[in-house]
Amino acid sequence: MPGPVSAGPTLAGLRCLACVLALAGAGTTACAQDQTTAPVPGPLVQSSVLVLDQDRLFGESRFGKAVLARHQQAIETLQAENRRIETALEAEERDLTERRSKLPAKEFQTLAAEFDAKAEGIRKAQTAKSDDIKARLDAEQRRFVETVRPVLDGLLRDVGAEVIIDARAVIYSQSGVDVTATAIARLDAVLGDGPAPGESTTAPDPAP
Repeated sequence: MPGPVSAGPTLAGLRCLACVLALAGAGTTACAQDQTTAPVPGPLVQSSVLVLDQDRLFGESRFGKAVLARHQQAIETLQAENRRIETALEAEERDLTERRSKLPAKEFQTLAAEFDAKAEGIRKAQTAKSDDIKARLDAEQRRFVETVRPVLDGLLRDVGAEVIIDARAVIYSQSGVDVTATAIARLDAVLGDGPAPGESTTAPDPAP
């Protein structure tokens, strides 16, 4: 007769996998911001300092939206994969639990340990996939910054400015020095949805 053996080890892997699924979902809402209204550029003013909202530039430009759409698709694919794996592991765990009363204690312990090791291996693999998705988004954001530089250089020249500061650092500014909408419009005009992932393309310098 099998002795009393705790089924706890068979649950640890599933709990960890559930955490991975939750973390994967957390990144989707924060990044997927649908902007339905195109920004309207205002008149440029001559100024030595310009203001730019970097978050808007990325989130509202066609290039940035394309990056975020790819990121969200990768997240959703991973979520679906995690759910399939979680369902399969839950079924395997139920089967093992049902067989528990018919198995010698030592054999059950061995099977439970094997199951837990399997679940832990899957958790690590899925965590690595989640980390890879985040790393790709970081790389795309860096590529975005490099790609839009000619557009920003053009804005500097057009108004005789020497520096562009981030909108979050501004306490007060006169009307017209915020060039975010103009930068988005120019970037959309010269680059559209942007270069394909992995393609190192710089936006052409648009004419004033």
